[in-house]
This record gives sequence, C-alpha cells and structure tokens, in this order.
Amino acid sequence: MEAVAKFRNCHMSARKMRLVVDNIRGKNVNEALDILEFTNKEAATWLQKTLLSAIANWEYKLDGMEDADDYDLYVKEVRADQGPMLKRFRPAPHGRAHRIRKHSSHITIVVDNRLPLEDEAEGASEEE
Repeated sequence: MEAVAKFRNCHMSARKMRLVVDNIRGKNVNEALDILEFTNKEAATWLQKTLLSAIANWEYKLDGMEDADDYDLYVKEVRADQGPMLKRFRPAPHGRAHRIRKHSSHITIVVDNRLPLEDEAEGASEEE
C-alpha cells in the first residue's frame, strides 16, 4: 500500500531541489531520513518534512494500527517539478529595469512497503 505527500509552492527552484531528490530516490525510509539529516542543503529540510508527512500518511491509511518500521518502507517515487514563477523588477543603471525571476517547485513523495501487510497476505491465500 502506498501513501503520498505533496508540498506545493516551495520557494526554491526545482533544479536546486533535484540535487537532493536524486540522493533519496529508491532508498529505505530510515536511510533517506539519515541522508537528509546530514545533507548541507536548504532543500533537505523541506524534503525531510515532506518525507515524514508521507510516512505519517501511510500509517494513517492503516488506522494507526501498524508501525512503519515493521514493513520496510521505501521511497517509491519522488519528484521535484517546476512551480509558478514570481516576476519582479529591480532597478538597473541608466534608468533601466532588470527582471528577477523567483522560482518555486512542487515536491511529491510516494512511499510503499516492501513487506506485505497481513490483510494483503490473507486476501491472497483466500483467493487460492
């Protein structure tokens, strides 16, 4: 069973975010949290909060009866897409204006379990 967490309109460019996103794709959740904890990038803090939210969403889908540590959760999918861009102007020499583009991004994290749940295992045995 997979769970999704999204963080939209993060005030950081998707290009900077992808530098950190590529480090955690496909990793175990605990390993990914450790990587994000010790990564010296601002994007790591946003990704860490979103990953913790995805884990909490996975536990909530099971009515809080299961613990995420028992089912070997991993980061199935993680994306950093480009969000809306704010366009501002800054004064330049000779009375001109330069455009300043403030980029933002959308983060999507999907976590899934590698070990099957009891409900899934019971359902498969009843069908046979």
